[in-house]
Amino acid sequence: MALTRSDLYVRAQRLIPGGVNSPVRAMRSVGLDEPLFMRSGSGALIEDVNGNRYIDWVLSWGPLLFGHADAETLATVADALVRGTTFGAPTEGEVDLAAEIVDAVPSVEMVRLVSSGTEAAMSTVRLARAATRRDRLIKFSGNYHGHVDALLASAGSGMMTLGIPSTPGVPSGVASDTIVLPYNDVDAVAAAVAQYGEGLAAILVEPVAGNMGVVPPAPGFLEALRMLCDACGALLVFDEVITGFRVARGGAQERYGVTPDLTILGKIVGGGLPAAAFGGRADLMERLAPVGDVYQAGTLSGNPLATAAGTSVLRRLRDPAVYDGLEQRGARLEAGLERFGTVQRVGAMLTLFCQDDPVRNYDDAVRSDTDRYGALFRHALDRGIYLAPSQFECMFVSLAHGDEEIDRTIEAVGDFFDS
Repeated sequence: MALTRSDLYVRAQRLIPGGVNSPVRAMRSVGLDEPLFMRSGSGALIEDVNGNRYIDWVLSWGPLLFGHADAETLATVADALVRGTTFGAPTEGEVDLAAEIVDAVPSVEMVRLVSSGTEAAMSTVRLARAATRRDRLIKFSGNYHGHVDALLASAGSGMMTLGIPSTPGVPSGVASDTIVLPYNDVDAVAAAVAQYGEGLAAILVEPVAGNMGVVPPAPGFLEALRMLCDACGALLVFDEVITGFRVARGGAQERYGVTPDLTILGKIVGGGLPAAAFGGRADLMERLAPVGDVYQAGTLSGNPLATAAGTSVLRRLRDPAVYDGLEQRGARLEAGLERFGTVQRVGAMLTLFCQDDPVRNYDDAVRSDTDRYGALFRHALDRGIYLAPSQFECMFVSLAHGDEEIDRTIEAVGDFFDS
């Protein structure tokens, strides 16, 4: 007999800390006593181990632009699978995926493939510090760059959800060179650059914040970061793990016309399999071993299954109709939800904040009514709609979402707010 959700959770808690392998999956912030355990997915739908089916707006936190179990991606992975799962040696697939990334992302002349967004962020910080021979970093409250020691200060995502301001296990000296500023505050960045500019290695930013809910850059914010980096000799780093290939084929840097020095990529770059990347100007990337002196390595980097999936997805993104379709779906969902709170959307990612005021930064985001959002989550779940299990995450739109799924979602949310 198959184990139920409750059975699995009891077993998982004996074997895995908290019963989950990533904290937000515990769903405690939205009032659930136990997480959902998923069994399968198809298109815009997922099914849990109890046999309940849901319209999925999480999409594994963003990578599934074509929905679950996309036939072309599956066929590509199956073809790669019969040739072997890993070699620890270069493959043609790595070169193919690198070519797609370089062709798509404006800042990327060369790219290094890795296995996770955290790994990509960690390596990018090391490269930026080596290239500038400086130590200090600027990041922004509510921006999350993976669980890298130096970047966990005032991070968004799960740390906001769980109310963890920092984490034990990070030596104070590791974070001492990290300067945390309010997102969208040009004056604060300018003041920090004036004070610390000579020792500043990089400014790291989510060009569209997606880990405190969707918070777009204020007009001129990204341009100001570019100008300030140029003025002080620091590198501008865009963390496009979420926005890369989602808000445009070339990511937020294409959408907003601001080119960073280095870019962190993940999620969609692996087509639904574990993969990430970082890239940028050739003169910077050639500082990496084996041609340069900055060491970075990974046994499973460029895994043949992940590169096959990623290449399959990225090649299809050359068709402008993909982004037209995503934009239409996102706009329809936004229009239907906007009477229930503050809806902020950029392309195929959006958040319904349980408050009435615009959200421009971390302080604005945390004014949201998280209890009300938790009640909304549970209400929607009971009606077969799977929203992000945190107020501070995104709803992700895919081409698998049609009018029926969008309208059912709007109706379920409306029932909650109108009751």
